[in-house]
Order: sequence, then structure tokens, then C-alpha cells
Amino acid sequence: MRAVRLSVVTAAVTAAALTAVTGCTEKSDAKDGDRVINVTATDDTCETSTKEIAAGHVELAIENKGSKVTEVYVLFPDDRVVTERENIGPGTKQRVTAEVKAGDYQIACKPGMKGDGIRQDLKVTGGSAAQRDPRLDKAVAAYRAYAQTQADETLPKVRTFVAAVKSGDLEAAKKAYAPSRIGWERTEPVAESFGDIDPKVDVRADGLEAGQEFTGWHRLEKALWQDKRIGTAEKTLADQLVTDLTDWQQRVGKAEITPTSMANGAKELLDEVATGKVTGEEERYSHTDLVDFKANVEGAQKSYELLKPVAEENDPALVTELDKQFAALNTLLDKYRANTASYDFTSYDKVGAAQRKELSDAVNALAEPLSKLAAAVAK
Repeated sequence: MRAVRLSVVTAAVTAAALTAVTGCTEKSDAKDGDRVINVTATDDTCETSTKEIAAGHVELAIENKGSKVTEVYVLFPDDRVVTERENIGPGTKQRVTAEVKAGDYQIACKPGMKGDGIRQDLKVTGGSAAQRDPRLDKAVAAYRAYAQTQADETLPKVRTFVAAVKSGDLEAAKKAYAPSRIGWERTEPVAESFGDIDPKVDVRADGLEAGQEFTGWHRLEKALWQDKRIGTAEKTLADQLVTDLTDWQQRVGKAEITPTSMANGAKELLDEVATGKVTGEEERYSHTDLVDFKANVEGAQKSYELLKPVAEENDPALVTELDKQFAALNTLLDKYRANTASYDFTSYDKVGAAQRKELSDAVNALAEPLSKLAAAVAK
């Protein structure tokens, strides 16, 4: 799952939010320096250099002057995430590029990566419309089609998993569990665009917000591997998983996806892999972490490959480095499966500390250049 969001997204989405990010970039005559918002975060403050900016590409220059790891978000009026940068350590700086249209937003800092965050209003004013590079529009359309295919192919696998749960067949349910998650994990670079689906289907027990019910895959994972029993509650939750993922399937076509959200989402997903999946926290009962890990890398790489033609033109050195690091990480992951055509990976409880460190290093080596992809396609 992606890290816990600032809040569960409301069902009603305002018209302004629905049109807040589009395939047509709004640009003003402002100088490049006017496109940067400086965000200074501490343990109890979140200061921004401006409360108003013209529509178009905007860059957040973030500095964490606090003692806690923090996150910074740009939010729609209904709390959906426009863009984010997580795991910003004390005394460090990060930059993130987003694409916004005219409207009202909020910038939120989240010290300790908990709670609703400290927020500042941001007003985005209109600018003169300029057509975005057609190749980027094609990239967005292709990624949406990819996400739709993943959703369409996930539902039958989930129904197989759910049928095993409802029949009380522990072994069959265990066997169907990891395959049912692959499509979802591949689309996680744009998980925020699906609204409140993520906390319903992919939350972990330690990621629950106050008052949030523990539902989804990991609740069933716990029942299968730790509790070793399937009761009435689990069978009801299995049906709910199908309902929620059917909702996801129907949302893909309407999701707000932009080139920068594809790029930023891929980077944030790899950060999650480095901080959550490599540690074994994600699949703590089933130890199927490497299946999720591989699917995440595939989804991030798909995003990158679609944006690559524009990125290569704007920053060829970056593309060379990304090609190298994706290849290295995929080669490393292949060491943990006998057949590269299958998703039968080594159980993660059999992967030692030194091997986990090697995986973490490979992910971080990729995440660093990937953090520059959004800026490369926004030039």
C-alpha cells in the first residue's frame, strides 16, 4: 500500500476538483523563478513563500528544518492528492514538480508522517492556455489504458481468491492471494488518482487512521496466515474486497492522471518499496513481499517508459541512468525466482539481512534519478 493519506477522500467531488488537472497545461508569462514555491517545514509549522501562483507547472522547493521526518502534499479541495513528496528527513531538501489549473488548493506538511498535517491555502490563478506536448498526452492515455487492463485482469483473480475464502479453503486462498494483488500493485504509481480505494483494499493494521476499519487484502492475509481461520467476518470482508475493487475498475477511466503525477507517483512508490516492502512490513504474514515488489517496479517502469521519449530529449543523461538502474534492479529481483516468466518468488522470510540491504540499495539507486523525471518532462 501507499503510505497513509491525510484523510479518507470524501465521496462527493466538486466540479472544480474534477477539472483541476487536465491534459492542457496552463502557462503564464511569469519567469521560471515565479514557478517555484519555497516550503519550509518544521515540527510544528509549514511556511510557504507564496499563497498565490499562476496556473501551469509549479515546483515545490522543500526544506525540512524540523527534527522529524516529514511529508509535503499539494491537495485538491476534497483532499485528493495532486502531488506529494514523502520521507523528507530532518535537515534535508527535496524538490517536486506538479501540474495545476486555476482553483483553490492546500499545501500540507505532515511532521512525523502522521495526522492531517499543517496546511496553507494556495490559490492558483488562470493563465494563457498552451497545448501540452502531444507525446505526453499519448503517454497519459497509454498509462490509463495500462491501468484499465490491470484492473480488468485483477477482478477475475480476486474472485478466485474470494471464492476460496468463502469456501473456507485456507490453502487455496493462500495460493490465490499474491496473484490477486499483482494488477493493483502495478498501478500504484497513480493510486492517489483512484480516490479512497487504497485505504479500503490495501491498508495494514499499523496504517489505520482513527476510526478506520481494518479491511481489504491485509486483513484477510492476517486471517489466513496468522489466525489460520476463516470466519463469518472474513467471508463478509472478502465480498467487500470484490465490491471495492470493482469500484476501482470503474474509476480508472475518470481518474485524474498527468505526466507529472505519473513520474512523481513512480518515485514515491519506490520510496515506499525501500521503506516498507524491503523491510517485510507489507506482507508480514504471507511473506509474499517480492511479488508486490516486482509488480511495483513494473508499474513504475511502465510510467517511465511512456514518458521516456520526452525525457530523453530534455535530459538524455537522466534517461541513460534510469535505464541502467531499472535494469540493475530487475536483474537483482530475478535472483529470487527460478523462472522469469512466473511470479513464484522466494518467501521473504528466507531473505537475509544482507540481501535485504542489497535490495534496498538498488531501489535507492533508482529512486534518486527517478525523482528528477517529473522536472525533465515538464521542461
